[in-house]
Amino acid sequence: MRNVAPVFVDIVKRVRGVCLVDAYRPPQIGEGGDFFNTVDYMTYQNKLFLAGSFVDASDGGTFEVTNPRDGSVITAVASATEDDIKKAFDAACEAQPAWAKTSPRHRADILRRAYEEIMERKDEIAELMTLELGRALPDSQGESVYGAEFFRWFAAEAERMSGDYRLAPTGNARIVEVQQPVGPVLAITPWNFPLAMGTRKLGPALAAGCTVVLKPASKTPLTMLLLAEILDHAGLDKGVVSILPCSSSALEPLYSDPRLRKLTFTGSTAVGKELATKVPTARVSLELGGNAPFVVLSDADLDTAVEATATAKMRGAGQVCIAANRFIVHRDLRADFVAQVTESLKGTEYGPLSGDDQVEKVTELVDDALAQGATLVWQDEVPETGSWFPLTILDNVPTTARMYKEEIFGPVVAVYEAASDEDAIAMANDTNFGLAGYLFSANLQHALDSAERMEVGMVGVNKGGISDAAAPFGGVKDSGLGREGGFQGIEEFLERKLMSLPAPAAK
Repeated sequence: MRNVAPVFVDIVKRVRGVCLVDAYRPPQIGEGGDFFNTVDYMTYQNKLFLAGSFVDASDGGTFEVTNPRDGSVITAVASATEDDIKKAFDAACEAQPAWAKTSPRHRADILRRAYEEIMERKDEIAELMTLELGRALPDSQGESVYGAEFFRWFAAEAERMSGDYRLAPTGNARIVEVQQPVGPVLAITPWNFPLAMGTRKLGPALAAGCTVVLKPASKTPLTMLLLAEILDHAGLDKGVVSILPCSSSALEPLYSDPRLRKLTFTGSTAVGKELATKVPTARVSLELGGNAPFVVLSDADLDTAVEATATAKMRGAGQVCIAANRFIVHRDLRADFVAQVTESLKGTEYGPLSGDDQVEKVTELVDDALAQGATLVWQDEVPETGSWFPLTILDNVPTTARMYKEEIFGPVVAVYEAASDEDAIAMANDTNFGLAGYLFSANLQHALDSAERMEVGMVGVNKGGISDAAAPFGGVKDSGLGREGGFQGIEEFLERKLMSLPAPAAK
């Protein structure tokens, strides 16, 4: 993070003109002082990035962005109107033909330059994410690198798109397949990964040759606006990307626009299903809710499972779609697992929840589990101000508890006992969700057999981390459609066109 003195802030305001740069002295966050104490001021964008320029909303409207650690207001951000969104989408549609015709190398170079600037500014980006999201700084530092990787990965994929050429089995035609961009994209990102959810959608879309209008979450728009600045610095063609903080209702006219060719959404299952019905003529990819099982089989190495718990559960204070939700442990290991996890997680650094609404939901789920007989093993202490929920460890949670079926999205370790390994897998699959799961067994054959039976899109086997820009990310059942990342990620933004040619001439 660069140290920006007040005089420099004033100079930036005058020279850049189109973007408002505010000075903000970050508070000391948490007793551990997990903020950069040497940084006095921060700069950030709080205007719309509309077709390549930072501008006010057409009606001058704004909304406040707050720090959930203490409820303080960070800034007021421009709120796009329907007219702003129409203007941005018109620009995207106008830019689409020329952008699609650019060379793969041109698109790759832009993404690569953007990757390099993210890495150069990774500390600044991490601090900004911690400021608006409130989470522990190490989590934000990890996301800075993780989010950058999607631009590096898809910069390479832009140059490796392939088609097909073959003779029809009957011998009467040549079959030629070419890949072309689907067209203008609407991307909607969630608040819990302010950088990575944007790069995971923008990377493949831009690599494929698609223009994009992106709506960031209202809770965390600042990181996406900083990413817009980075893309602009990287030489992105005007009109190709617009990043527009706005209310969900402002997007309504866009859903029925026949020029919209692709919707990519990450968020709740209910909202995702509703959006899919609004765009019947557009391709849709959805990354939705989860209810991840963390399965500890009878032959698991307990130390490995305990160590993995921190990664699988505590990133973002549990506010991660692939966070372990149900710790399903074989009865022979349950007591030792609970005791070791409790000691392991004490002193864990984590941040607040995204807002008081989330605190209320997690509180309801924990109260319900306790009322139904769950045992409170341990609960942390947290600050009285801000949207905090304490790290909570529950044992003997009954399967009738709401949290068995509902995503917790908070720092709650809920342990369920499985009578056998068969029961553990059955419990893991006893949900309408199927995004991610975790499985622990010291026997490789047993682990693979069991992982293949889990009804999820991704399984971490003997590890608590899953996500990788080079791997496909997505779920089954009510957890979504399509895949992001990996070789498959760019396919979501490409159409295959058949060109049928005459057969070879007879000799």
